[in-house]
Order: sequence, then structure tokens, then C-alpha cells
Amino acid sequence: MNPEQTYSIAVVVAEPSAFPEMKRGLLPAFRAKLADKEETIKEAVEDPALQAMLFDLDSVGEGARDGVEVLEEIRAIRDDLVLVAMTRSRDHSIPLRASQAGADEFVLAPVNYQDLQELIARAIEKRGLELEGRRVVQQAESRSAFCSLIGASAAMQKLYQTIQAVADNNTTVVLRGESGTGKELIAKAIVQSGDRAEQPYICLNCSALPESLIESELFGYEKGAFTGADYPRAGLFEVAHNGTLFLDEIATLNPGLQSKLLRVLQERTVQRLGGRSAKKIDFRLICATNDDLEDLVRKGQFREDLYYRINVVPIAVPPLRERDGDIPLLVDHFLRIHCTASKRPLKSIHPDVLGILEEYPWPGNVRELENVVQRLVVMVSGQTISAEHLPQHLLQHSASGQEAILIPEEGVDFDAEMERIEIAYLTAALRRTGGKKSAAAALLKMDNQRMKYLCRKLKL
Repeated sequence: MNPEQTYSIAVVVAEPSAFPEMKRGLLPAFRAKLADKEETIKEAVEDPALQAMLFDLDSVGEGARDGVEVLEEIRAIRDDLVLVAMTRSRDHSIPLRASQAGADEFVLAPVNYQDLQELIARAIEKRGLELEGRRVVQQAESRSAFCSLIGASAAMQKLYQTIQAVADNNTTVVLRGESGTGKELIAKAIVQSGDRAEQPYICLNCSALPESLIESELFGYEKGAFTGADYPRAGLFEVAHNGTLFLDEIATLNPGLQSKLLRVLQERTVQRLGGRSAKKIDFRLICATNDDLEDLVRKGQFREDLYYRINVVPIAVPPLRERDGDIPLLVDHFLRIHCTASKRPLKSIHPDVLGILEEYPWPGNVRELENVVQRLVVMVSGQTISAEHLPQHLLQHSASGQEAILIPEEGVDFDAEMERIEIAYLTAALRRTGGKKSAAAALLKMDNQRMKYLCRKLKL
């Protein structure tokens, strides 16, 4: 404890007459003020300069258990405040309850004030370090995140700049990249960064619906337009009026729908199925595809005029293997999400694991990485995820992963492993040659004498 440091503390007690002694006991390290009523406790909690609170659990309600409930309410309001719970109760469950309610420290009355001063001062300094660490992490995350996108690599920084450049524009954008790279998240980032952020955002995966339904989904229909059309319904074009329509996997649209989409983009009007009049609409179109549109145009599978209409601003979405340094950020992000969702303590990753993950090419991109992290959160019972927990295809692909398979953290008995390998090869050779040692020796490219020696040694 720094002897020159003075901390601000509130003391919650039922009897104001006990406060002067406590105030003297906390000098010189603490400037103590009394909080003996609901109003003064509320004022103390709302004071941003207050660093700690000594809370007598016996001063509230019927006893320590009621005090614990109030302590929990205070913690919900101030997560930066150091809370020290004090009680005269010898109920062994109270310390645990107080800790679960958010108490940083727990003491039994009567207290030794010198010890109490040191205990609270250490807790305040520890909380200060935690808050500073949290601030540093938040700054790092803010530099490596944009809307819902995570990544600090040069490829992602370039993508963020492109998103900001097109966000306030009404230009049609086509997102091009491999499956699993997060094209839908990028579309949302464009919308969130632009002037249509508060307007409707409609998303449709063109490959997820049968061709017979996509047209009615996009254009809507009037009552009686077809069997089952019992009431009029607006299509997604109309619903997206003044907002944004995101069409994922646009290359899967059939030629007829491509033609109708082109007309909507040219005329900015839409006519429902079975309708007789067209409605003027204002919407921004964002498309996405993992196909080679130019190749589809050459093959006649995608209309050339529609290609030029949507390919105004093409944005290349980088695959995960080209995002140097982003895997640790993404792993940390997904660990937080899935540990929270599974109501489990935050797990940590062994450094060897990150090395293996960075060597893998991730053909399924970010989606595949998230699936692996989610599986590890569910399947690993301990707090640390090590190389042995990774799927075999990840281990086999990397040099460090193969080393982890060969030599686990606890080490290996080399002689025993060599004997096991010899037994495996000799047994396989003898089985293939019907037990003939000379033929087995020839198969293993060794002389007969050595073969006989190894069989005697290994009792084969």
C-alpha cells in the first residue's frame, strides 16, 4: 500500500454511533463517509469518486442474508466499486453468498483496522489494474473490429475502408468471395454505416428457396393470383422500400427471374403477381455470390446486362487464409461468445494450438473456424484447450500438430514406442506372408538373421 495514497470509502452501518470509531480506524489511508440510510447509500453508490464500500451485512433487514441481496444490487450498479462485506454472523454459507453477490473481500467483525486497511487498499489497486486491462483490451478490440466484423489484418483494414466509402452511397454492391467468409456480415456493416441504417434491411438467400417460391417472395401477390393466395401480400422489394435488400447467392436465380430483377432495377417499380399496377419503390440492392460471374456470363448462365447492372461496385471478401494475424482475434471472439452461450467459464487456448490453427488453410473460412471453436467449448471439460483436443484433420495438416501427435505434453517413452512400432510392422509382414519369416524379412527389406532375432526378442 502506498502510504501517501488516500482512498475514498463509504461505510454502511446500522448504528451511526459506531461510525466515528470506524472512521478513526481507517485513517490515514481512507477518507471515510457514513452511509446509514437508503438515501445516503444511494448517494454514495452514485458518487463516481467513491472507490470502495465497507458494507455491514447485518445492518440491512433481518440479518446477513438480506444484506447479501442489497450487496448484489449495488454490484449491478457499480462494477468498478470495491465491495468489502462485513458480518458478525458465523453462518458458514455467508462468505460464499457474499462472493457470489459480488463482494471482493469478506471480513468478520470485530476487525483489526490495520489489516483491514491493507486488505481494502490491495483490493482497490487490483481493481484498478483490472479496469486498466479491460480498457486496453477494449482499445485493441476497437482497432480490430468494425461493426460486427473482427480482424486487424491489412486485408480487413482495406475492406473496412471500402465499406465506409460505399456506405452512404446508393450504388449497387456485389460482394464476391468464398463460402463462409462472412458476406452477410459485410452487407450488414454497409447498412449500419450508411444513411439507411434505420430503414428496413431485408435479406434473402436465393439458393434456400425453390424456384417456384422465390418470385412470390420477391414480388408479392394479390388475392387469387394462384391457388392458395387467399390474401394479398407485399413482396420483399416492397418491404425494403426506403431501405436495403440483400440477395445472397444471386447467381442461383433462374433466367426468368434474372430478367424480372433487371427490369425492377432499371425502372425502380414492382408489380405483384396477379396485380395490374406497378408501385414505385426506392431501395438499395446488395448482392453476394461465391461463383465466378464472368464465367457464368460467358457460358450463358447469367445475363450479361444484369451482370453490368449489379457489378457497379464489386467488393472482394478475403478468405481466412489471407487474413494474416486475424485467427487469434477470431478465436478469442468465438470463445467469448460460445462460453457465454454455454454458461461456462471462459476457456483459454494453449499457444501451440494457435500455431496449429494458423497453419491450417481453412477451406470453410470463418464459418469453419467458428464451428471448431464451438465444438471445443462444448467437448473440452477443462479450462485450457490444448493440441490433443483438436480434430485430427487439423493436427495432421500442420508440422506442429504432427509433433503434438508424436510427442504429447507429458512426454513419451521412446524405447516403448519403438518396440510398439517394430511389433506392428513385424506382425503385419508375418500376417501378409502367412507366418513365413523369410518372406516377411524380404517384404521388410531385412536379412533373415535379423528377422529371427527380432521375432525372438519380441516373442512373435
